[in-house]
Order: sequence, then C-alpha cells, then structure tokens
Amino acid sequence: MTQNPQGQMHENMHTGPVPPQMNHGGHEIFDVHEVLSCAVAGLNQFTLLRPHVQDQELLTMMDRQFHFMQEEYNITLDCFKSGQDPMKPTQKYMMKQDNDFVFGLKQSQPKKPINTASEISDEIIAGFMLGVHKGGASLKAMSALETTNPVVRRVIADSVPNCIEMAYEVSIYQNKHHYYQVPQLAEQDTMAIVNSFAPSSVQPGGMAN
Repeated sequence: MTQNPQGQMHENMHTGPVPPQMNHGGHEIFDVHEVLSCAVAGLNQFTLLRPHVQDQELLTMMDRQFHFMQEEYNITLDCFKSGQDPMKPTQKYMMKQDNDFVFGLKQSQPKKPINTASEISDEIIAGFMLGVHKGGASLKAMSALETTNPVVRRVIADSVPNCIEMAYEVSIYQNKHHYYQVPQLAEQDTMAIVNSFAPSSVQPGGMAN
C-alpha cells in the first residue's frame, strides 16, 4: 500500500502478468544492488592490489580468481536486468591448491596496521583477498533468501560455494606461508567434542526405533 499526496491510500499491486524485467521484490532489489556493489568493490580491490604482488603464485591465483569473479558479476547483472536466464550459464570455481593445512602455531611478530602504502606485502594482499570472499559469501547467502525471482535466486545461491572455494584457496596459500596459522586442541579434547553428538533416531510423530 502507498499513500498519495491527499492522504488517501491505494493499492500498488500487479493484477496481470509481470514482465520479466519487473519480476523482482523490493527486498530483492536492494539486496541484489548490494551484491553487485560488493562485487564491483571486490574487483576494484583486486585491480588496485595487483601491481603490488611479489609472489608469482599469488599473482596467478589473483588473476584466475579475478576473471572468474568478473564473469560471475556479468552473469548476475545479466539475469538481474532481464529477469530471465543469463546469456551464459553459471560456472563452478575449481581451486588449484591442494587442501593440506599445517596445524599449530609458530612464533611470529605481532601484526599491526601499516604506516605507509610502501609497506604493503603479499601477506596483506592475501588478507584483502580473503576478506573479499568472506564478505561475498555472507552477503550472497543472505540476499538469496530474500530474492523472489527464481533465476536471480539460483544464480546468487550458486555463487556462494564459489566464494567459499576461493576463500579456501586463499587461506591454504596463507597457511603455507605462515600468514594464517591454525591452532588445534589437544587430541583428547578434540575427540571429546567430535564424539559429543549421536545420530538421531526419532521418527515422524515422535516414535523412536
């Protein structure tokens, strides 16, 4: 319901078929606008940081992720503007890193903010990259829950695992270079927590086996 200048209320509802490009709810419009804005900001960050990368492995990863993120942005924008299937289907990001983490903490210098831009390093750049993907995963998951257009909903939902995969790839790189250390609990504590749950056997209606 909306209110006209005279204070009278009138219904603002579609009574006939909705054109594809208008097949979006209010929450969806704002949330997808935020998703696209976040994607632009992430791509801009990658572009600004690229000239400062020293490690060829990190540079190769950054370029591969940038091109994938760019394509995903274009696909999302395409279906959002048309309300229909995008010109290209959604893709699945496949990371190049193995999935071996080194556990434990190694003594290192405390981290603190840099004082000048000249102090930027591969460690800092990898941290920015991880932040882009973590923020994207959270925002896209939340936005997909508010999206009414079925195509846009699927495209954004399909994008969440890609953010997770790219974040995982960056974190493995960080771990390998001791930028991202992973502590572990003592084996006894780990197993106690792992074994602190049991399978459910409750049947519909509350009848147990």
